[in-house]
Amino acid sequence: MSEQVAPPPTSDAPQAPPAVQAPPPAEPEHRSGGKKKAFGIIGAVVVFLVVLGLKFGLGSVLGNVFNADETADAKAGDCIAELPEVTGTAQEEVDSAKVVACTDTDAAYNVVGRVDGQTEAQARSGEACNTFFKEGDEGYVFYSIKPGSTGYLLCLTKKV
Repeated sequence: MSEQVAPPPTSDAPQAPPAVQAPPPAEPEHRSGGKKKAFGIIGAVVVFLVVLGLKFGLGSVLGNVFNADETADAKAGDCIAELPEVTGTAQEEVDSAKVVACTDTDAAYNVVGRVDGQTEAQARSGEACNTFFKEGDEGYVFYSIKPGSTGYLLCLTKKV
């Protein structure tokens, strides 16, 4: 088998600089494992919190954080947005009651009084609000009381 070999360069001839080869383009880094790891950690924390909530009853506490009672700080002089219309001694559960500015177009009721420390039976009778209603007022009672506990009631009149 024969080989062909280039003759060695002579010292009289100018030599060309060696060719510089560019490095091959870098491969893009793949980091999909990092995102999966973060989602795994977040998922584990959520599962841990759910288990704690179920075990220790924190579910209701967390529920109150996300579904706070927006009328808890209401006082005489405040206004409440529209509530479901009830007549006579009828009662209706309301989840969306909220305090609004009295100049707001949503303001439907004036808070004329507030009574704290009421049981459900006391609140249902509404007698605690009688001192806040004037002759001829169409009065309404709104209360927030957890079963077996005490809470507050708001004495309301229709805003005119």
